[in-house]
Amino acid sequence: MRKKFDHEKLHAYQKAVEFCAWATPLLESLPTRLAARDQLDRASTSVVLNIAEGNGKRSFPDRSRFFDIARGSALECAACLDVLICRGQVDLARADEGKSLLLEAVSMVGGLIARFAGDGRLEEEQAGYGEDKDKDNE
Repeated sequence: MRKKFDHEKLHAYQKAVEFCAWATPLLESLPTRLAARDQLDRASTSVVLNIAEGNGKRSFPDRSRFFDIARGSALECAACLDVLICRGQVDLARADEGKSLLLEAVSMVGGLIARFAGDGRLEEEQAGYGEDKDKDNE
């Protein structure tokens, strides 16, 4: 059995890679002069890379920040598809295929953000000034 990095086990990562694979033939079919082509290429790459890098971070705020960037890049991919539709470079049905993959990825990344959004620290309840917590437990 092939060993995997931890990020490769994440469904969000797998869906982001699936979107990259889906986008590759589309990118190859587009004129290189289109800004949306370049942006879609960079944003789709960013989703994958930021999920991987975020999953490797030890602190919860760092993880959440990278996952948030990945989520933003996935939304940017969806917007690029809209621009390509407006410019007549991709039809609605084809764009909807890609958006469906992105929607799944965004939902899963949102779950990761929610999971790691806190700072990960456990804190004890603090007694007010002049209060004795042990007295209350008698």
